[in-house]
Amino acid sequence: MSVHVPKVLRGPLLAVLGLTLGLVPGGDVTAPSSGVDTARIPADARRYLPLVTDLTARQCPELPPLWVVAQVEAESGWDPAATGDGVGGLLQFDQLTWMAAGGAPWSARTPQRGDPVLDPRAHLRIAVPWLCSTLRAVTGHLSDTGKPTAALDAMLVCHVAGCSRVAGSASGVPQAGEAGCDERCAALVARFVDAVHGLVRRYAVVGPETTAEVPSPRPSSGAQPSAGARPSVGRPTPSSSRSPRPTPTTGVPRTRGPGTGAPAGLLDPRAWTGGATGCSLPDPTGGRCVTGATRHGLDEVSAAFDGWQDGPVIRSAGCWDRHAWNPRSDHPQGRACDLFATRPGRFAGGAELAEGWRVARWVRGHAEPLQVKYVIWQGRYWDPRVADQDGWGRRYSGAGVYDVRDATGGHYDHVHISFRE
Repeated sequence: MSVHVPKVLRGPLLAVLGLTLGLVPGGDVTAPSSGVDTARIPADARRYLPLVTDLTARQCPELPPLWVVAQVEAESGWDPAATGDGVGGLLQFDQLTWMAAGGAPWSARTPQRGDPVLDPRAHLRIAVPWLCSTLRAVTGHLSDTGKPTAALDAMLVCHVAGCSRVAGSASGVPQAGEAGCDERCAALVARFVDAVHGLVRRYAVVGPETTAEVPSPRPSSGAQPSAGARPSVGRPTPSSSRSPRPTPTTGVPRTRGPGTGAPAGLLDPRAWTGGATGCSLPDPTGGRCVTGATRHGLDEVSAAFDGWQDGPVIRSAGCWDRHAWNPRSDHPQGRACDLFATRPGRFAGGAELAEGWRVARWVRGHAEPLQVKYVIWQGRYWDPRVADQDGWGRRYSGAGVYDVRDATGGHYDHVHISFRE
């Protein structure tokens, strides 16, 4: 089954929605509140929020700065140097879209240091007007067709899956079987939209006279699963075919993550309190053995993200491995797991990339109770002793063992988690 969700827009909006960008009027879109709680957003978001606010105020008042901040966080974690296979920058543009928006072409298939798409200010000056044009185009399309989806949600669909998915779907958000979008595509689009909604709620200023508003829930039809019953990725419905949620391993009550607006499934993990066990427990991913902390960590990640095997976020996982080329690795000690956001060997992009970042940030945020030693994802390395340097964690060197330009060697297809025990 095809699982690729095309990145951003693969052709001009003129061809997809029948609109000329330069002639699309603005000013008639009702937008959510744009108040941003600067204490809650990432440091890089705070740094560039004045520019985002200025660009939207002058060029697109219907596009809330809050929405831009949330969308960038979902795409790149506010890492201006984030790159994937053919995409790069804060909003993970591909070169076709970047050039259509007015940006200069970059020097190779994947952007390199010095390309303007990786310069955060240059990126935002191109990207924000492009998002505005997309928002205005889909607003006109939704108005003309009577589709019930909120314009800001349709803008997200355009960005992550292509505007043909807006134009070719009954509601403006594709369901499985619509607009060339299979079951996995539809689930990834839905989860990307949900991720942005959760971030909008989390980052909004909320007080006695303000509320964090997001568009109303996406309209449903007979084929649309409820938020609590997303189709299992890579498998036909029914939902009973999904890997079951693991049995809890400790007795601490579960709670949701910070903020009631967090996307469904982001549970706080139970802390590992079992001490050192050595590589003595069965490896559920098929390897020889894992430690107690590793098994516990895999179970908790699986519970938070609805499974690790053909799940809606994690496609597959591997823990114990001989790793003959690197015997000092934590894998042959049963102290590490690799969680694949996409097919092994393929650079994650679009919604898969956004979901991988959610996993990496969730693990980092719960490093202490999970006994996390370090995390590697998207060519970035983080451990509790590492301060962020030019983005999330610091650049991953490969330690002279791995080719960091490779999808697997650079950890662009999977999140690596090593555990202390």
